Amino acid sequence: MKKIVVLTGAGMSAESGLSTFRDADGLWENYPVSRVATHEAWEADPDYVNDFYNMLRGKLVDAKPNRGHELVAELQERYDVSVVTQNVDNLHEMAGSRRVIHLHGELMKVCSSRDPYNSHFIKTLTPPDITVAHGEKAGDGSLLRPFIVFFGESVPMIEPAIEEVQTADTFVIIGTSLNVYPAAGLIEYVKPGVPVYLIDPKPTRSGGSHNIQQIVKGASAGMEELVKML
Repeated sequence: MKKIVVLTGAGMSAESGLSTFRDADGLWENYPVSRVATHEAWEADPDYVNDFYNMLRGKLVDAKPNRGHELVAELQERYDVSVVTQNVDNLHEMAGSRRVIHLHGELMKVCSSRDPYNSHFIKTLTPPDITVAHGEKAGDGSLLRPFIVFFGESVPMIEPAIEEVQTADTFVIIGTSLNVYPAAGLIEYVKPGVPVYLIDPKPTRSGGSHNIQQIVKGASAGMEELVKML
């Protein structure tokens, strides 16, 4: 069975009504990175940081996977599919994708602020209990923090992602500008000669040594076209 690896970014979830971070009127315009997405911000005001992610969870609970998410999941009927996502939402899983690597963490999970990757203290939040209260503690007595990779922190899931990309027979990129590292560097691990498809309504940078075929459409319409091409 041929293997397809799909790399997704904020444009994948935009059609589900989730704000992107970097576009005009994106989340970073109203909530500066320095206040909500760095370790220094967490140390300075953990309540403010948790309130921001509580707000995002509230939006996510009301969101539904779009047709693009569904079509990615449907590829599993004919291919061995891995999804590598920069997104912290769980819309790929909701659509039925079985193998999803989250590079930047998962919004619906919280963890120990002392030892974020200790699985004993990672908790999945489910509606209606999706709010972290001020001062709420993890099992090790440290403050509960979002299970999110803050700017400046290491990205531990990049290694499993690289391993997946190295074994791809087809590489598909959806809704990401290829400007955010280390995710943007994944294309360099695609084997020579492997077809690379990029679905994005805006022109993006070239893929270096790779010949990228761009489908200039949004996630859902682009996936409809890609399925016909495959």
